[in-house]
Amino acid sequence: MKLTRMIAAIGAALALSACATAVPYNGGALDYNARPNYGTVTLSSGYQPDPHIVALLAGGTIDASGLGAGCRGSITSAPDVRLVYSASTILPLIISADSQSDTTLVINAPDGSWYCDDDGGDGLNPSIRFSSPQTGRYEIWVGTYSSGAAQPARLYISELTSQ
Repeated sequence: MKLTRMIAAIGAALALSACATAVPYNGGALDYNARPNYGTVTLSSGYQPDPHIVALLAGGTIDASGLGAGCRGSITSAPDVRLVYSASTILPLIISADSQSDTTLVINAPDGSWYCDDDGGDGLNPSIRFSSPQTGRYEIWVGTYSSGAAQPARLYISELTSQ
């Protein structure tokens, strides 16, 4: 069983671009089953308009570095957005955020793997690309690099471009 999970985690990590880091979850205050702060988005590959944009406030009181190497920022215990996604075999899934402040991303993928990014997008903005995305639930947190007040941000879900 452990070998099967390890192989699945390695495969998922290889499907990502080099800027995102897959990490094991070591327990803690995150609740990926909690009601998302900004709702659930259901998309099937080929959706329009692309990108799908969600306005939100980034940040929280939980230190994401507890998830492992490559994870940074302050996030809430509940995910900001739950994406229920039906993948295709040819299009990637790109999840990114932008803000006037330094933001981070934490994503729990359908297979239970955790992915984090800090500055993989433009400037201080995060971006995670799933080259061969899975069908299922993606729990998405948009954090702020430093703790403090929540900051206005936009979450982008795209199959074509990162923001």
